Amino acid sequence: MRLTVFWQRMADHFGQGYADTFARDHVMAELGGRTVQAALDAGWDAKDVWRVVCTVMNVPQEMR
Repeated sequence: MRLTVFWQRMADHFGQGYADTFARDHVMAELGGRTVQAALDAGWDAKDVWRVVCTVMNVPQEMR
């Protein structure tokens, strides 16, 4: 998954303004105790991060 697609999906689910805040501030155990942004910066694949976000935040199946 390209980062542009990842960020568009984040914006579609959380809203443009909150997607960035969520990515910087919400720490998830499933990402090794990292935020979304920290996981991406650490080299996690965007597709894997998106799957974690979907699971943790109960993103509807049609948006996954």
